[in-house]
Amino acid sequence: MSKATETVLEIDLKALEHNYRYLKSKLKPSTKFMGVVKAFGYGSDAVEISKKLVQLKVDYLAVAYVKEGVALREAGIEVPILVLHPQAVNFDVLLKCHLEPSLYSPKILKAFLQLVKEQHIKAYPIHLKFNTGLNRLGFLEQDVDDIVQHLKNNESVKVVSVFSHMAASEDAKEAPFTTAQIALFDKISNDIVERLGCKPLKHILNTSGILNFPEAQYDMVRSGIGLYGFGNNAKIDLELRPVATLKTIISQLHKIAPHESVGYNRDFKATGYSITATLPIGHADGIRRQYGNNKISVLVGGKKAPIIGNVCMDMIMIDVTGLDCNEGDEVIIFGNDPTAEEFAYAGNTISYELLTGISQRVKRKYINA
Repeated sequence: MSKATETVLEIDLKALEHNYRYLKSKLKPSTKFMGVVKAFGYGSDAVEISKKLVQLKVDYLAVAYVKEGVALREAGIEVPILVLHPQAVNFDVLLKCHLEPSLYSPKILKAFLQLVKEQHIKAYPIHLKFNTGLNRLGFLEQDVDDIVQHLKNNESVKVVSVFSHMAASEDAKEAPFTTAQIALFDKISNDIVERLGCKPLKHILNTSGILNFPEAQYDMVRSGIGLYGFGNNAKIDLELRPVATLKTIISQLHKIAPHESVGYNRDFKATGYSITATLPIGHADGIRRQYGNNKISVLVGGKKAPIIGNVCMDMIMIDVTGLDCNEGDEVIIFGNDPTAEEFAYAGNTISYELLTGISQRVKRKYINA
């Protein structure tokens, strides 16, 4: 594996394949798999991740917004793509690119039905999203009558899936709540299927749901963070492989005398003679200010070096006192050690936020394709 010569996010497609196959091993052979590639593929590269998942025979892809789906279509990706949070203003583009909308409220349902009717479209695939406790997006159970009224014998659309989203499937203490969510979804989805006389796919499980509630896999499951190497559980994380490794290099070394300061606001002051290294990465690249001031260490030649002082927009400084290193040497920000989960924890956040926050100005490099 070549060493970094600049700041780069290394994307291991073999690790993605491993994670996909591990999650699939938890499912019945008949259960379909939806790969979630929103937010630039959780901060990596949605197009390359999607191409690999298509190669692995994924059944569906999911994005948050229409623009994300358009980018996949323009890259030649033809598998079904669910748009989880479409806006009515983008429905024309959605139709043009044959993206499939999640319809989650009476207003958004009526707007979409009006458009497909005006365009004389037949049997356009739609997905019905129900709120069973997350209280973010979704129809409520009491909306079923209205939904049936609008969709019964409506030839403009075809309900291809009915789904919901879990609120706390990773938390064992919340198991009763999750079980109640599943029960409510079961009731609602069965009611919809019976009253519309259709046979849509049902899905409610996310990554943690796949691992903790496999009995509720229905016809399809969705995985986002699990594909990228994290299962919201330390034991599961050992079975998965991080897809993204953030690397950079040492731009310059400095000899610091006792009581000299480093960085803005002089937040680091040396207690003795020290050697510091400046790295070409900062909060504009996704390494936020909360990671400064000895909150977390990075790896230099396999040895830990703490981030010192305040993180700058384009640079961070680390303490390499006693380490054998030179300008131009590679530095691992996160990957296998520390993992993105460990790094994020030091900043009082989660791997999702850290990964999706890596700036698009950071070069992406693909390995093990």
